[in-house]
Amino acid sequence: MKIYKHVITALFALVLLSCGGADSEEKPTVYIVGDSTVKNGSGKGDDGLWGWGDYIGQFLDTTKINVENHALGGTSSRTFQAKGLWEPVKDSLKEGDYVLIQFGHNDSGPLNDDFRARGTIKGTGEESKEIDNMLTGEHEIVHSYGWYIRKVIQDARAKGAIPIVMSPIPRNDWKNGKVPRNDNSYGRWAKKIAEEEEVTFINLNNKMASAMEKMGEDNVTGTYFYKRDHTHTSAKGAVLAALKIAEGLKESDNDLKNYLLDDPQIKLPKKKGVYIIGDSTVASNNETLVGWGVPIETYFDTTRVNVHNKARGGRSSRTFRGEGLWKAVEDSLDKGDFLLIQFGHNDGGHIDTPKYRGSLKGMGDETQTVDFKNDSTEVVHTYGWYMKKYIEEAEAKGATPIVLSMIPRNIWHSNKVERNDNSYAKWAKEAVQEAGGYFIDLNDSIAKRYEEMGQQQVKKYFPKDHTHTNMEGAKLNAFILAKSLNQLKGSGIRSYILIPEKETAE
Repeated sequence: MKIYKHVITALFALVLLSCGGADSEEKPTVYIVGDSTVKNGSGKGDDGLWGWGDYIGQFLDTTKINVENHALGGTSSRTFQAKGLWEPVKDSLKEGDYVLIQFGHNDSGPLNDDFRARGTIKGTGEESKEIDNMLTGEHEIVHSYGWYIRKVIQDARAKGAIPIVMSPIPRNDWKNGKVPRNDNSYGRWAKKIAEEEEVTFINLNNKMASAMEKMGEDNVTGTYFYKRDHTHTSAKGAVLAALKIAEGLKESDNDLKNYLLDDPQIKLPKKKGVYIIGDSTVASNNETLVGWGVPIETYFDTTRVNVHNKARGGRSSRTFRGEGLWKAVEDSLDKGDFLLIQFGHNDGGHIDTPKYRGSLKGMGDETQTVDFKNDSTEVVHTYGWYMKKYIEEAEAKGATPIVLSMIPRNIWHSNKVERNDNSYAKWAKEAVQEAGGYFIDLNDSIAKRYEEMGQQQVKKYFPKDHTHTNMEGAKLNAFILAKSLNQLKGSGIRSYILIPEKETAE
């Protein structure tokens, strides 16, 4: 019986060992080295910019292969090695791993200066130049671009890894409907080294440029690249580059193609929400009377944010809350969202008679109880109390509240537009000072623009009364607000604002 137990135990141990051996078999790893077009910043989409190294893993079966993006913005083929970034990657390599290599965007800089000192000698030759590096203070021998690419290839191969070289992605520059290639510079030199070393080369530059040309400049700019940056891609641009790399792998005889997914499901970053609450000067009312909340979406990067205009005509800071409209918005707010708040036009109304929408004036904690005919009551607070509540509750959800003073009415005194800087504009600002968030004096900035235009021109924007604008007036107000948001430091919203160059110049 004891012998039988020992046999069973031994067999069970063998089974465990066998299973453990299968499970513990180390997966190969794809290591990625390159510059900011491969990983921008920390790789978290700062300012909406991403590198293809952040998305190539979505094209691969990561149950069978690991992906590590070691690229760093600002580096060249030279400084990636000189800064010691290549060394830990090289030390981690094992037989059967892969190394994706893309440099070139920063290699054309000066060989020696006190700013970046990251340039390499053009070409693939063996020439070199000795310098006393003005930036690091160290003596250094600078080689050609091709020399540095060859060194990464040879180092990787010495560890049994499989190098794959890419030409640098194209910049979003256009000439006569065409995207210039780099096949007479870094693209050509990268290809030459790859051919000499007999490793896989993917002409990423040409593949991506061809795809961009099929879409056209207007469809590419603002979606795959931003107007403010012709070098670094958006998330969609990074996915496009990764897709072209996957296509290049399929066309090659490189074993990495065996890990490509047949039907990759690409997940783009979750969009942030921009929620807007306010009254009829903000809301979508009808074809004649339009609030600025309707056209404001045209100034947001809607590839990264969703704009939700929840403003409602006839509401005050009090009734927007009392009718449950705020609760629905509050429940929708998520961490990282933005909340634009503009009330005041209806807060000066009656407190205890229909339409029951007025709030108490000022910033204090005083209240007034209103008795309704149906035996119900309401405790009414000050305008400042309601505004502070919106701020505090938005911040509790992790959202960023931005308070706007209400747009001015078309009321003039001589050649000056009437402000409300001793009432609701003042209290809106004080609410931010007391509760947090950010403030934009929209009342004053729009009033100044009206004064520049003159009464006759501004009159065209108010078809029915002195409070509500038509679409043209709403567009002007939205543009003025967009410019203010674009200058609102620290809020985080400015990186989501897109103002066409033509309008910026006006």
